Amino acid sequence: RPRSHTVTTTSSSFTANLSASSSTLAYDREFLRTLPGLLMVLGLLVWTLIAGTEYFLYPAFGWVMFVAVFYWVLTVFFLIIYMTMTYTRIPQVPWTTVGLCFNGSAFILYLIAAIVDASSVTKELDSHNYNSWAASSFFAFMVTSCYAGNTYFSFISWRSRTLQ
Repeated sequence: RPRSHTVTTTSSSFTANLSASSSTLAYDREFLRTLPGLLMVLGLLVWTLIAGTEYFLYPAFGWVMFVAVFYWVLTVFFLIIYMTMTYTRIPQVPWTTVGLCFNGSAFILYLIAAIVDASSVTKELDSHNYNSWAASSFFAFMVTSCYAGNTYFSFISWRSRTLQ
């Protein structure tokens, strides 16, 4: 009898360890309420406003569309990683460095795209496209400023991490 009790204890402790290690992903609802969480989603407006027009006729808007969609997809990817707290399960990845590189590159390319977007909007073009492109230019600059802020906060986080 004592032997079966030991087996039961070992089995139940194994089950407890297994269930603890394979638990469901955590969900951080508060992340969307933070400044980076809220502002990272604004890129959707940029590409949806351009996608509703004949942007393919103008190469400049094609570039803006590429940058907006590319960084929107990556932003959604990182948003899912941070909301589900998956980054805590992959400690081998230097998340502060990844965040700094991502936000820095997004800031630079979005700044270029916003300038291209704003300089390509002319009154001579179709009025429907004009309104959408003007709005996309405004939101592109908003997203650029958001990524600039995220780059700053990522740099502060990265700097404090490297000084330790």
